[in-house]
Amino acid sequence: MIKPRPLTRTCLAGLLVALSFAAQARVIPGDASAEIRRTSFGVPHILAQDEQGLGYGIGYAYAQDNLCLLANEVVTVNAERSRYFGPDQVTFEQRENLASDLFFSWLNTPTAVFGFWQAQPAQVRALLEGYAKGYNRALAERIAQGQGAQCLQAAWLRPITTLDLVKLTRRLLVEGGVGQFAEALAGATPPNAGAQVALDMSKVQARQEHFALERGSNAVAVGSERSATGHGMLLANPHFPWAGGMRFYQMQLTVPGKLDVMGAALPGLPLINIGFNRHLAWTHTVDTSKHFTLYRLELDPKDPTRYLLDGKSLAMSRQRLTVMVKGEDGKLTSVNRDVYSSAFGPVVQWPGRLDWNTQHAFSLRDANLDNTRVLQQWYSMNQADSLQALQGSVTRLQGIPWVNTLAVDAKGQTLYLNQSVVPFVDADLLKQCSDPAAGQELIVLDGSRSACNWKVDPRAAQAGIFPAQLQPSLSRRDFIQHSNDSAWMVNPAQPLRGYSPLISREDEPLGPRSRFALQRLTGDGKLSGADLQQMVMDNQVYLAELLVPDLLHWCGKQPGNSPVAAVCASLKAWNLRADLDSGMGLVHFQNMLEPLLERPDIWRVAFDPADPLHTPRGLAVERAEVAAALHEAALASLAEVKQAGLNANVQWGQVQQAADGTPIHGGPASLGVYNAIQSVPTAPGKRLVVSGTSYLQLVTFDAKGPQAKGLLAFSESSEVDSAHASDQTKAFSAKQWHTIPFSAAQIKADPQYRVQVIRENAAP
Repeated sequence: MIKPRPLTRTCLAGLLVALSFAAQARVIPGDASAEIRRTSFGVPHILAQDEQGLGYGIGYAYAQDNLCLLANEVVTVNAERSRYFGPDQVTFEQRENLASDLFFSWLNTPTAVFGFWQAQPAQVRALLEGYAKGYNRALAERIAQGQGAQCLQAAWLRPITTLDLVKLTRRLLVEGGVGQFAEALAGATPPNAGAQVALDMSKVQARQEHFALERGSNAVAVGSERSATGHGMLLANPHFPWAGGMRFYQMQLTVPGKLDVMGAALPGLPLINIGFNRHLAWTHTVDTSKHFTLYRLELDPKDPTRYLLDGKSLAMSRQRLTVMVKGEDGKLTSVNRDVYSSAFGPVVQWPGRLDWNTQHAFSLRDANLDNTRVLQQWYSMNQADSLQALQGSVTRLQGIPWVNTLAVDAKGQTLYLNQSVVPFVDADLLKQCSDPAAGQELIVLDGSRSACNWKVDPRAAQAGIFPAQLQPSLSRRDFIQHSNDSAWMVNPAQPLRGYSPLISREDEPLGPRSRFALQRLTGDGKLSGADLQQMVMDNQVYLAELLVPDLLHWCGKQPGNSPVAAVCASLKAWNLRADLDSGMGLVHFQNMLEPLLERPDIWRVAFDPADPLHTPRGLAVERAEVAAALHEAALASLAEVKQAGLNANVQWGQVQQAADGTPIHGGPASLGVYNAIQSVPTAPGKRLVVSGTSYLQLVTFDAKGPQAKGLLAFSESSEVDSAHASDQTKAFSAKQWHTIPFSAAQIKADPQYRVQVIRENAAP
């Protein structure tokens, strides 16, 4: 007789997790219902009696507009891109499928995903369950009716589960941390073991450099002292991708007596990220805080998969990842990959920068991997009935992953919070443990001493992060603003100083968008909603205001037959804007400034920490080396323009366009264009918009409550056959902001008002 061996504690725990995971993957039947009221541009206003019904309406409405987008992202976060599309194709973020799949296999393990699910309060679980059911209902209807969506026959299209939504959320969490090191994690290999995954770190470098550009933002909150009406005003101008898993969706969510909020959300999230309710309005900007640190491991000379910690040799843990890969013959094979981790986190490898050799390796610790509070955080913000309630929820939950928060209430009080999830590494710990040679862009700590681990404060919602009480906040009645710089110049009248460099750094040059905003906002004059709207829509190129006079002075010194005469003529004729009718001067200015801004010697007046609003300034064309660099940049721009086939009379709207061909105004954030638009060359003389101004929201308050105008610049639907695939895009192109209906009366009065009631037990 064979007696079965008792399960070990580890095996038993794994079995329980697997069984629970399988049970929760399915959506529990119930009786969810929702009323979906659509207004102009197809914006849904979803009304339900509870959270499950609300999630049901959100998922259903989202699948009507973006079925394939979400389905594609579900494939990504489930590490199945190589299975369906092959290993060498790339994601929207231009990451090779195999590296993406290996990364998400590591990130979204059953234990991690189910642990996140278990940590959710009942309200959030109900929202997620309802969302999955609503999406799946719309999917079934669209398949039965054969409606439009291009992916309806795709092998990878399937009903989603609540855990798919958890995986999407976890992807969002690590966007500001380990998510930027996917290739470095997937390709990290012990020395002499032979590389299993090719590392193209040039693409990783480019993605990191463009992270703030593609996920940046502007925000302004004006208080009662400066508001023309005496009430609060808020401008939200997030700069996010126009496609993919970070594409905003506009909607209103209502549960009578409990919730009534309008705004925009990211795919798969059953709540509002940026928005307003009857009492207040808020927005976010990508912060400069650090959300991860690296640890430099001292390796055991006998074995590069062992490391020394406090003098003891410890074995790295090893996690076997398996990805199914479709070959050229269509057959599936498995690719295995081992990821090694120290006590601090996974080992990452970046040749020439973070090398894994016989002496050292580098582990990455991301604070947001333990952030299970993010959905609860935004749901609490959605429900906040005062700035005190909003701030209290942030202080208590600390669920904001990698953004600042700016808010204003109807009475005209403003609030700034730089209180995201940041490793508790203060100046003292940095002094004791950081590697000075690494600089401050990547924080590298000593991984050979446990004393260099992150500090723990009992006030923090999560072990190892700064408590909110030690992070910047500011409340004023004149104004606050932010455009992706550190916190110190949110309002020059009250600089925020004295924080850990991981949170905020002072006395550093401001970005040109911040300087532009402060130029518009400082002073004693009253500000109107139109003033805030104009900050975005006038498309001023701030650096052109600073530098074109010097460029024209330099042009005046050139001989009449100079090869750069055409450049000079275009600069002289240019209106210093990034409007649709702006001419060739804008193109030449962009081309020339890109290499010039990499030089520290171009400024006539260097940066002065005592005068951050006005320095650096002046193009030092009188210096021979600057004049020579300028001449070289002008010649290079002429060659680039010729290669692109652009004629001298071209207008910016003929060059920069949306995917449907709609001309798009705005320009690079690096030039100080507040209406920041990131575009990439796609054909000779053409640039495709990939990110930038996304959800525009201008909220003012009066005795009747919030009054809002805005646009979703890339429109509500990502499906080309939808009536709402480009309607708001055309309105954005024409600078036509529209009233955002909020009250029941405004919604019903909308000329495009229509209603659909859905009930789970009455599903077709």
